[in-house]
Amino acid sequence: MEINLKIFRYLPNTGNKPHFDKYIMEVNPNDRVLDVLEQVRADSDPSLAYRRSCAHGVCGSDAMRINGRNMLACKVLVKDLGTSDITVEPILGLTVLRDLIVDMDPFFEHFRSVQPFFINNEPLPADGKERLQSPEARERFDDTTKCILCAACTTSCPSFWSNGSYVGPAAIVNAHRFIYDSRDTGAAERLGILNESMGVWRCRTAFNCTEACPRDIQITKAIAEVKQSIQTGKLD
Repeated sequence: MEINLKIFRYLPNTGNKPHFDKYIMEVNPNDRVLDVLEQVRADSDPSLAYRRSCAHGVCGSDAMRINGRNMLACKVLVKDLGTSDITVEPILGLTVLRDLIVDMDPFFEHFRSVQPFFINNEPLPADGKERLQSPEARERFDDTTKCILCAACTTSCPSFWSNGSYVGPAAIVNAHRFIYDSRDTGAAERLGILNESMGVWRCRTAFNCTEACPRDIQITKAIAEVKQSIQTGKLD
């Protein structure tokens, strides 16, 4: 099939303004958008810059705006876009470094700020085995363990667009994963962090984050659970 492709291009500090390069291409309907970008690099312009790694929807490195929505380029088939007009842009709210590549440092700073790691300084079980957990206790936070840190949720959030100091949905999701882990003892400290002015209360329940997540995590639900725990002081 023939497509009309527009790709955002920008190289700071060169004096050139952001613009779109346009291509008319023949592609297979089953090609992924990432395949289309690879074809542009191979056949037309090797200077086109974007991030990619595994190309199988696991690493999360190729999140970008495709026809106005945050998606992973490696998961979206051309035929599923329902149009022959395809526009590819960088995700919003983060500084563009070049073309489709944005500066992810602020995103990961927010991620680190919520202590996204296991905390438990209590003695190990006397039998020397691992800290056990029931399937029911694991199910409590199973959904939020699926996050791949692609930033699609955070960069689709109007609250993040308006104030980049907001910790963002991805950070809250990763805090959720440990707050409700029955083996972890750092929940109170994380809830304190998220109760600050740029924490969980900046969420306006727009559902953009949930709709953008390529792993179908119920992000808005997780944020609501964290809010409730802060208000009640309870984790159940």
